[in-house]
Amino acid sequence: MSDLANMPADLKVLVNHIYEYQKGVRPMVLFTCKKQYEEFATSRLTNQDISFVTQPVGSKHINIFFGKEECINAIKLMVNRPLNQLSPEEDFILGALLGYDIRIQCERYCKRKCYTCTKYNKGDIHLGCET
Repeated sequence: MSDLANMPADLKVLVNHIYEYQKGVRPMVLFTCKKQYEEFATSRLTNQDISFVTQPVGSKHINIFFGKEECINAIKLMVNRPLNQLSPEEDFILGALLGYDIRIQCERYCKRKCYTCTKYNKGDIHLGCET
């Protein structure tokens, strides 16, 4: 499956993620694919000496986290259950590690903690739980 033109879309996405990672676009990537592509994906990462960890997603899919070894070590310690079961704090850290927009991660964290961020004059922020 080395010919990019004949690769399934999932694997084209993987190849692009690896390229972006190697160019320094982000320190870590989360790639979700069908389980049938796990061997191809992990072999490719191993051959390119990229650290990774896998996590099953149901019976047919898999998450593959890959990137800088320090980031993957943090993932191994933190992500020990399905992603939708992470605490708001763990979810925030994961988003930051993945290079997501930090402002959006902050908004997401506040929403997950049941807070509304309301801006007041002069940029002050008030946190209060919506009722």
